[in-house]
Amino acid sequence: MSPVAEPVAALLGLALTTAVFAAVYWDATRLEMARPLLWATITAGTCAVGVGLYLFVPTAPLTGVLLTANTGPVLYGFEREVTTEDDDPAEPGTLPHRK
Repeated sequence: MSPVAEPVAALLGLALTTAVFAAVYWDATRLEMARPLLWATITAGTCAVGVGLYLFVPTAPLTGVLLTANTGPVLYGFEREVTTEDDDPAEPGTLPHRK
């Protein structure tokens, strides 16, 4: 990586991490999920670790970097799905959330 590209990538990674933290915290608060600050921290933290691996560990495989960065958002997505699902049993012949 060129000497000019590293600071640009670091700034973009910091901006991405901050945006992910803000978006997850806002969404978790809006949905009244338990512990929105924890979910925002976990999600942004895994993104930050992924950016750090990309910038500071040149031998790290890119697939591992991407998997690390995506772990938090994927876990948050699973928790979001569980939080927003209906408690009513499914009715045959109808689509979810349409009554």
